Amino acid sequence: MAADTVAEPLFAQVQQAPPDPILGLTEAFLADIRHGKVNLGVGVYQNGDGKVPVLSSVRKAEALVYQTEESKSYLPIDGLMAYNKQVQTLLFGTQSEVLAEGRAVTVQALGGTGALKIGADFLRNVCGSTAVWISNPSWENHRALFEAAGLTVNTYPYYNPETHGVNFDALVATLGALEANSIVLLHACCHNPTGADLTPAQWDTVISICKENCLLPFLDFAYQGFATGIEEDAYAVRAFAASGQRFLIANSFSKSFSLYRERVGALTVVAGSAGEAKILLSQIKRVIRTNYSNPASHGAQVVSTILNSVELRAEWEQELTEMRVRIREMRARLLAALEVTGKDFDFIVNQAGMFSYSGLEKSVVHSLRSEYGIYIVDSGRICVAALNQKNVEYVALAIAASI
Repeated sequence: MAADTVAEPLFAQVQQAPPDPILGLTEAFLADIRHGKVNLGVGVYQNGDGKVPVLSSVRKAEALVYQTEESKSYLPIDGLMAYNKQVQTLLFGTQSEVLAEGRAVTVQALGGTGALKIGADFLRNVCGSTAVWISNPSWENHRALFEAAGLTVNTYPYYNPETHGVNFDALVATLGALEANSIVLLHACCHNPTGADLTPAQWDTVISICKENCLLPFLDFAYQGFATGIEEDAYAVRAFAASGQRFLIANSFSKSFSLYRERVGALTVVAGSAGEAKILLSQIKRVIRTNYSNPASHGAQVVSTILNSVELRAEWEQELTEMRVRIREMRARLLAALEVTGKDFDFIVNQAGMFSYSGLEKSVVHSLRSEYGIYIVDSGRICVAALNQKNVEYVALAIAASI
């Protein structure tokens, strides 16, 4: 380097990153000083008082954990064994052949996002995969985290804006034309962001296509229990397992246990044999070791404590049912309040889970934000779980005035 050349500091070259489309919206919401503002963008369940609840079953389990905990040593790389076992039972059921044959391996992860990232890194760095297919549309972070792992992200048709449902014929045609070993990310239930789910019969068709074309399914399963029920929502997972295919599952307990800040999730890989499963686990543990090394214990201890207790599990299932029912009630209340628009919003009650793809144009979304303090993602996705009796009428009237 020439003596008169002054090097520019490395950090000085860094450019400002754009705000996250969802978390950035929350930042704008928090900065808004207007009374009566409503955040329908963030994907968290809120109770009738607009609060993210701490479940009673969780409080009781935490008390038990604190009373019995004897060590603060590291967990194993793959996490708490009791937790991983309960995850597998919740996913596959108690009579699963996959579990009986030892073909599934599970690792504790940092929420559902962490599970997806472990899987993405494993597929890229261990398996040598180069591309993944996600639905159009999909959760905003899907593209970002797979690209960060070095995979090219492609999309398959999913949503039909005219019917507000699944564009199934286009989906099937695209999947049927993919090359062997293509990775296909599928939402097991409560599709984010649309709320439009496949029927069991449609799942059967997709599963057959994946098997015939030797595709590798990667199921994102963040909302078990939020659509119809714990067992019913696991249909896709269990049908894939029954088909004998290899596949991955990223699941999360953020929503179903309201444990958002504890980051409790898991990655499960179903292999072709018990021997293959052990080999895969050894490689997945290497991926984790070079990332965060070991997971945290608290959230996993809470979940495993609840699922291992007959009383606490029954209480948790009742609380989960109440959350699911409240979301359905808010869908019905919103639909009734939107009757003043004279437009057909019936699809709102037909969609499942926390979200609804409202069909609102971006100009309307921006008007709601600027004129009424109602914050919605630019795509028009609404978090129905953020509605309550105090704000649903206001939201509906604001929509009616803006469209």
